[in-house]
Amino acid sequence: MNVFEERGITHLDLHGVRHHNVEDDVYDFVLRHQSLLPLIIICGNSNSMIKIVSETLTKNLIEFSSPRFGIIRVERIN
Repeated sequence: MNVFEERGITHLDLHGVRHHNVEDDVYDFVLRHQSLLPLIIICGNSNSMIKIVSETLTKNLIEFSSPRFGIIRVERIN
C-alpha cells in the first residue's frame, strides 16, 4: 500500500496489497484523508480488487466514481 500526492490529490495505490486486507486499508485511508476529498484509489487491472473497493465504499455510504478502469475517485462521505 502506497499513499502519495499527485497534482494536489491524495492517492492510495493498492498494488501488492492482499485482497483480505483491502477493505480495512481502504476504509482507513478514506477516514484519515476525508478532509482532502476528492481522493483517488488505484486498484489496477484486478476485477476482484475493484469489486472489493466498490463494495467497501458503498457499504460505508461513501460516494465515488470511476473515471477509468482500475481507478476509483472518492467524491463524498455521507
